[in-house]
Amino acid sequence: MERNRINEKKSRKPAGAALKRPELTQALYRALFEEWAERGYAAISLERVASRAQAGKAAIYRRWPSKLLFCSDAIKETAIPLVETPDCGSLQEDVLAFLLNLRRVLRHPLVRRILPDLEAERARGGEITSILDHLAAERRARFQDLIDRAVSRGELGQTVDRDLILDTLPAPLYWRMIVRGQNASRTVLHTQANMLAAALREA
Repeated sequence: MERNRINEKKSRKPAGAALKRPELTQALYRALFEEWAERGYAAISLERVASRAQAGKAAIYRRWPSKLLFCSDAIKETAIPLVETPDCGSLQEDVLAFLLNLRRVLRHPLVRRILPDLEAERARGGEITSILDHLAAERRARFQDLIDRAVSRGELGQTVDRDLILDTLPAPLYWRMIVRGQNASRTVLHTQANMLAAALREA
């Protein structure tokens, strides 16, 4: 009888409060980004984040031991898959597809408010710089496929300046939407894609 009780305790699942429920994790991410957009990274309050997600602060610390790791996971979990580089058959069409996907990301109201704060934190040399460096490295690694395809088609040379291309691709749209706060129509994106493709062939 005693052995059965011991085995039952071992197989019993933890109480709901102890489980790291995926839906709560996603709610915490959403609450974090809302708090971040309103107040900036330096002023993020984990108490307020937990309250927004209708959870206790312990729910955060069961998942992440610090604000930095919380923000790091939130960015990695949500930012990396956002911009894809599908094979559309030509450099110009690949660039257009990239811009269309990037526009979708930059249209998000939270993204438009958080991105400038991220760059401000970098300029101040804040602790979040390591996250930005990791994110930039991940993004650049993903976009190598777009360059590789163009090289294999003969649209770009084997010795093309990859770093310059990776710097150039998002720059016009980022400047228009984030720095200037302007929208970008599909016509604008077609024009940017034509200009970028022509410039990349000279890189």
